[in-house]
Amino acid sequence: MLLGRDTYAKKWIIRPDGEEKVTGRLQYLTDLTAPGMLHGKVLRSKYPHAWILSIDTSKAKATAGVRAVITAEDVPGMNLFGIAFPHQPVLCQERVRYIGDAVAAVAADTEEIAEYALSLIEVVYEPLPVVDNPETALDEGTVLLHPDGNLLHRTHLKQGEAETAFAECAHIVEETYYTPRQMHTYMETEGGLFIPGKDGRLTVYSPTQHGYKDRMQLARILAMEEEQIRVVSSPIGGSFGGKDELNVQPFGALLALMTGAPIKMHNSRRESVIAGIKRHPMRITMKTGTDASGHLIAHQVSILADTGAYATLGCEVLNFATEHAIGPYTIPHIDVKGTSVYTNNGVSGEFRGFGGNQVIFAVESQIERLAEKLGMDAWELRKLNLRAPSDPGPMGQEIVPTEGASQVWHKAQESPLWAKRGKSHASAQEPWLRRGVGASMVMHGAGLGLGIPDHSGGRIELTPEGKIQASFGFEEFGQGLYAALTLMLQDCFGCAADDIRIVIGDTDRVPISGSSTASRATTMMWRALQRLKPPFVQALLEQAAELGGFAPEELTTGVGGLHRSGDGAGRPVVTYAQLAAAADQAAKPILAQTVFDYPTTPAGQVGAHYLYSYAAAVVEVEVNMLTGRVRVIQTDHVIAAGPVINPMGFLGQIEGGSVMALGFTLTEDAAMQMSSYVRHNLDTYLIPTFRDSPQSIRVEAIEELPEGDTFGPRGVGEIGSVGLAPAITAAVRQATGIWVNRLPISPEHIVQSIDWLEGVEAID
Repeated sequence: MLLGRDTYAKKWIIRPDGEEKVTGRLQYLTDLTAPGMLHGKVLRSKYPHAWILSIDTSKAKATAGVRAVITAEDVPGMNLFGIAFPHQPVLCQERVRYIGDAVAAVAADTEEIAEYALSLIEVVYEPLPVVDNPETALDEGTVLLHPDGNLLHRTHLKQGEAETAFAECAHIVEETYYTPRQMHTYMETEGGLFIPGKDGRLTVYSPTQHGYKDRMQLARILAMEEEQIRVVSSPIGGSFGGKDELNVQPFGALLALMTGAPIKMHNSRRESVIAGIKRHPMRITMKTGTDASGHLIAHQVSILADTGAYATLGCEVLNFATEHAIGPYTIPHIDVKGTSVYTNNGVSGEFRGFGGNQVIFAVESQIERLAEKLGMDAWELRKLNLRAPSDPGPMGQEIVPTEGASQVWHKAQESPLWAKRGKSHASAQEPWLRRGVGASMVMHGAGLGLGIPDHSGGRIELTPEGKIQASFGFEEFGQGLYAALTLMLQDCFGCAADDIRIVIGDTDRVPISGSSTASRATTMMWRALQRLKPPFVQALLEQAAELGGFAPEELTTGVGGLHRSGDGAGRPVVTYAQLAAAADQAAKPILAQTVFDYPTTPAGQVGAHYLYSYAAAVVEVEVNMLTGRVRVIQTDHVIAAGPVINPMGFLGQIEGGSVMALGFTLTEDAAMQMSSYVRHNLDTYLIPTFRDSPQSIRVEAIEELPEGDTFGPRGVGEIGSVGLAPAITAAVRQATGIWVNRLPISPEHIVQSIDWLEGVEAID
């Protein structure tokens, strides 16, 4: 429920792609087929770490129905990929570093024949020692996974003298927190259709959040010009960051070019588990101190992230985690150190929240522990240390000031759950069920940050049919981009949905707009339209003047065409179709396009953000003291992220993000033993279902921005997911007296802690 829904009644629209999705009629890219299509399959390593001594593909090649078998020798260009750090082999030749590493690929008439052919490929391995513990990955004598060693990246954020400042502290809390390796578990697993053209071009229909980046990487692998590759990247059946990186695209492309036939690839869930990227598991040690009145004095943090066998965006995730390890607070003395290491575990990379979920769980838990030591309400402790709008960002960088932190702090207290805080209560009928309420606060940066290319652009044109066509290089992966852009265009031009056509996710048809990541797409589209509207409207008015002698000041855009100013409800004096026909006859197309960069802080460390959103979560949980199971009853969210463009999408993002965070907190852990996954399917890897979701999710939006803020709406794709875990663990503490420092919350830990606590009470 979005509070104040009546306020948004005019904007509450059915998603343009909604009916097709809920009825199952929508064709995702992995649903596509083509005449003469072959099926592609990938052979992946049996070992998490080994030398490859030989690969014999002769039996597979001789199998009836097999059309191609490829190994590293068949890669014509660069046999490496990676958005930021291209060092992951497309097909391994000398060494495998995790069980998802690809060794060979097959194209065959049927999927069954392709699977059988994989079983005939003979690979001789020499197993190597496995690095499965990130805590020992940098120890002397540990086998090196890459030429430069097992260190991917280090970060250091320092201000003041934290080490010596602890001597001034009256209260100090030191704790280590552990967060899990989490799967994206999108509905549509990785795959696609790859079609070679007679003209030498290649068309790639594959779900990705980086159409142009995929094109660039495929061009390097295939030794082709980028313009020879077309990437169609929407619609997508979920991503959450998991399809940022290339997955099956190199194999499908190579097989298509080798066979001259369309190649269909689609990972099974097991293949997706083994080869897909995951959320970085982290160990976070925090030492935080206050004076006697509760003012934060010193904060020391050590972050250890397991990036797995290859980098993907591991450096950038660690940068983000380092920046957000302070929370929305002012602390004079901070010392945050981050380390990301290589292991033979599954590859970790981009995931909704981008490192924020892990460290925000830790820093908000520190606040709860300190408040208890102080004998102080944790929410008041937060207020005492809350950053002011004029304060610099966490890295000391200049940021755009807003009142968001204070606004969400105040508004959270209007939650109906607020009166229950501090009052653990049990059911009279079922006394083994105890309930508690917890809360947390979030400060979350949007965009890619300082020093990372973060450009965008868009185009608006009047089509020959008289449609206002907006073209952007973003992808629709379930976040509601179509609806948001439809509403923005209607707001810009006062037109109807029927007047609009949207083109996205096709490198042959859209400008380069940058990635659909980092909560940036909504902001970028809004900013692009502010730039595109004046020249586009001017072109419409000029054409109207030529067509009917209208003075530009007489007319304004509206439903169906141009209207006399002040008469938007009537019939247009000239329709968009008439304007398009006249423009075509005059060979003078009506269009506007723009290229620009995401707003970035002028100075600071790499990755430092400029735009921030703020949020608070209030959660009620029920803990079964017999089984240790935790159930979330209700969650209330307050979000300060600027104007709400698409109310239904806004609500969907917060609800969806919070349920994903529910899994992160309570059930999901892609556990590994000796660098092999323990769980390979959703029968044992437990994601929240509708039944596990809270009975109520209330969302309140704070839309006000300071006067003069021209940056518009901030994206909310991530902020609903990053603050839920510490609110839940705070509620568990209130209900049971048990501190939680490891996610997902272990029922065994709850039960064992209850026994211990009751033993102490008996002694007392």
